[in-house]
Amino acid sequence: MKKQIQGRPWALQRLVFDQLWQDTKGKGVRVAVIDTGVDAVNPQLKDAVDRGAGTDLLPAPKKGSAEAEEEARAAADGKGRSKGGGDGTTDVVGHGTKVAGIIAARPRAGTGFVGLAPEATIIPIRQNDDKGSGTAASMAAAIRHAIKKHARVINISQDTTKPLRADSDLALAVREALKEDIVVVASAGNDGLSAQVKETYPAAYPGVLAVAASDRNDERAPFSQTGDFVGVAAPGVDMVSTVPKGGQCVDNGTSFSAPYVAGVAALIRAKHPRWTQAQVVAQIEQTAERAVNGRDDFIGWGVVDPVRALNDDEHPVNAPTPDRAVSDGPVGPEPVALQLRETRQERMTRISTYVLAATGLLVAVIAGVSIMVRDRRRP
Repeated sequence: MKKQIQGRPWALQRLVFDQLWQDTKGKGVRVAVIDTGVDAVNPQLKDAVDRGAGTDLLPAPKKGSAEAEEEARAAADGKGRSKGGGDGTTDVVGHGTKVAGIIAARPRAGTGFVGLAPEATIIPIRQNDDKGSGTAASMAAAIRHAIKKHARVINISQDTTKPLRADSDLALAVREALKEDIVVVASAGNDGLSAQVKETYPAAYPGVLAVAASDRNDERAPFSQTGDFVGVAAPGVDMVSTVPKGGQCVDNGTSFSAPYVAGVAALIRAKHPRWTQAQVVAQIEQTAERAVNGRDDFIGWGVVDPVRALNDDEHPVNAPTPDRAVSDGPVGPEPVALQLRETRQERMTRISTYVLAATGLLVAVIAGVSIMVRDRRRP
């Protein structure tokens, strides 16, 4: 068990929790975490995870493997089962447990870390491991399981290694989730250092809120994938979260930016249960802290602002829009017409200057002559 990190993580220091949670902490909202499983032993997650709704979509580990031994111990403790069809609470990797913690970790004495929606419920769905056993097919199955278990938000902190067609099974599963009015949040990917603009899936599918990673300065983290599919950015550097068995650790990646946004989505769904998934996504994008007046391929519509998203919400918006300054036209100094000839004002200024100079010279001459005449008259 890792030690608890006592201080308040930087990504939470910028939040005024009295304003963020003045109406809700996400109670009643079910968030599916499609990942490497979610540990339900960590004290901050044991009351957050709905084991009965979880599932394990991976085949049983080979006998004698370290993963098999770990799952066998979990099964013996009644905390998981060692083959496909389990409850999704075995997380040998720890990735899914970190993701779930950022969304819904409960407050705990001795640490400043807490989830953004600490009363939301996590549906644990295990469909990947450290060997990359997850496939587009298992991810599609995971999405359909989340639909079946009445998720209101789905977080997918994974992406495929190759482009998928619009009629692929994964694309169909995403459309089914959107049709069921579920907010689908996905990480944009961590290949930003390669300088190759590429789409990642399911993040790039229409309707999915793709999340890039930002740093402490609200700038794109160097590793964060760019592209025209990026919706918003969220903290993804030095992120504190829960780990299996207990305690917390620090990690980096868009994998941990996405659940930050999923937590905000859970809060909005709890406060505005009648808002559609598209309106929830638009609210997050519209209230983001922008570097430009519109969107760009680096941080989308801006860095998510949880407090503003939960307070600047008098009415729903159906799509994000550029700032008023952009839609109203340019704001700055008006261009000056190029003058090829001297203007009247310039001519008058020039003449006045000449007159003053001539007058000054004449005064000097008169004064000089007067002095000469005076000197000659002296005996």
